[in-house]
Amino acid sequence: MGDDAAMPQRAPSRPGHDEVSARRGAPARSRQPRKMPVTPEPATQVASGAEPISDTPGLDGSKGESALVVEHLTKRFGDRVAFDDVSFEVSYGEVFGFLGPNGAGKTTTVRTLGTLIAPSSGSAIIDGTPLSAKNGPEIRARISIMPESPGLYLRLTVMENLQCFAGLYELDDVRGRIERALRAVNLADRASDQCGALSKGLRQRVALARALLNDPAVLFLDEPTSGLDPVATREVHELIASLRERGVTIFLTTHRLEEAERLCHRVAILSTTLRLIGRPDELRQQLFRRSVDVRVRAPLDDPQSIFGALPGVEGWEPTLSGYTLAVSDPDAAAPAVARALVNAGADILSIAESRHSLEDVYLKLVDEDVEAKSR
Repeated sequence: MGDDAAMPQRAPSRPGHDEVSARRGAPARSRQPRKMPVTPEPATQVASGAEPISDTPGLDGSKGESALVVEHLTKRFGDRVAFDDVSFEVSYGEVFGFLGPNGAGKTTTVRTLGTLIAPSSGSAIIDGTPLSAKNGPEIRARISIMPESPGLYLRLTVMENLQCFAGLYELDDVRGRIERALRAVNLADRASDQCGALSKGLRQRVALARALLNDPAVLFLDEPTSGLDPVATREVHELIASLRERGVTIFLTTHRLEEAERLCHRVAILSTTLRLIGRPDELRQQLFRRSVDVRVRAPLDDPQSIFGALPGVEGWEPTLSGYTLAVSDPDAAAPAVARALVNAGADILSIAESRHSLEDVYLKLVDEDVEAKSR
């Protein structure tokens, strides 16, 4: 049948449905539904002067509150360590990317923060509530987890699926909530469609609508574009970006580095322990020296005589199309490099500051881990 949830007679809280499990025990909510803010609130741990990622709204730290506070969190399964001594904060309105190789502990971290499994040590606070077995129902009422597999009931319609899960939360204004969630994911015209007839991309959108039903303080998205084609992936990206613009706090685990760079205010790189955390630009500056890429029509006869004496140039190496120069200030070094090349009779094709992607950062850290383990 495809999905485990294809048979409507099966109970929604059946073990194996991660998101449904997170909702078990959620009490009826007496608090008023929270209105989504128009713009994100400030993020934490952002160095002053850091360049915003793409068109992400700036977060200035003025609110002074965090949706997630994680301190020295560790999870062990017997002798195996899933993740160890992990600490970070996520502010309200922030999109926080959680990256790492397979087996790094990303999904286990989400399951721990979602109260599906208990940590071995450490502490966490989710939307102001300490992580504990006693507080599990209260935390589950305030969050949503969208697992990699949508876990929908394929013989039910989109509307029937959402009504089913709204009932688990004992939510008020069910019809209004469903209508708002469907509009948020651009599926208002597909409410009567059977989920089994939808493409995988549309099912992901239904799962995202389901996750928005309880107006979560924190939305956990675990590999939301895994297995999707490029068109469906772009649609999910656009939905996440629209939620970001509305100030929804999102904890995003992903293998797609371009996805994290495009969508996230900050990213953390996990490899059992937390290796780095910050804005992509900050991570690039921590791991890579600043440099300038020079492309010339033909190789230089004596590059050292040209580059070696230039102020601000700390070193150079040849590339397939020219040279990469390590510099202290690319803006100051570029004009001097251009003049020196012209005086040497070189035909310059381009001079530009080197740009390292988030993938470069990720691969450098992973390579360092592999080298460390092989020693």
